[in-house]
Amino acid sequence: MSDNVSGSICPPEVHVDNMTFQVLFSPEEIRQRVQELGAEISRRYDGLNPILMVVLNGSFIFASDLMRSLDIACEVDFIKISSYGNEMTSSGEIKMKKDYDALVKGRHLLVIEDIVDSGLSLQFLKRKFELQDPSSVAFVTLLHKPENSRLDFKLDFVGFDIGSEFVLGYGLDYQQNWRNLPAVYVRREEAGEPDASSGNTV
Repeated sequence: MSDNVSGSICPPEVHVDNMTFQVLFSPEEIRQRVQELGAEISRRYDGLNPILMVVLNGSFIFASDLMRSLDIACEVDFIKISSYGNEMTSSGEIKMKKDYDALVKGRHLLVIEDIVDSGLSLQFLKRKFELQDPSSVAFVTLLHKPENSRLDFKLDFVGFDIGSEFVLGYGLDYQQNWRNLPAVYVRREEAGEPDASSGNTV
């Protein structure tokens, strides 16, 4: 794996396993959108003390920035599910890796995702949480791929709608690496590169 990250805070492109990625959303664009989402969420949950349910691993950076943009009292917990392993395409099977600890009965729950592709993971989480009888369950995602989405409910808060391209950075990974990139990068199609258009999550 090669890269050109060293010595640059936000490189215009990175090279990973013969693939080239270029900036899709800059750190400043992300920061501004997260602040806007934080204001929207603060208005909706004013006085309700929601539980922020962070879906690991990808959303931890987004969740950290989003939580700090809120001006309301809130709790935080974590859940980890998996369907991709180290591949770039989904197995379609959702596996529970880490369960949450909070008591959600009668509470307002806001689930934080990094990216929604087909939406299968959110369908799984929605069913799981609703069995615990919360007052409400809502979803916020940094990125959404509406062309691929098969959700039967509307997302409550969306940072950016994107196409079907593979993306990484700002928490999003390729084989568990590159989450540390400060921007969101999109794969640039080049002759001879394998197709990775199926995305990052389900």
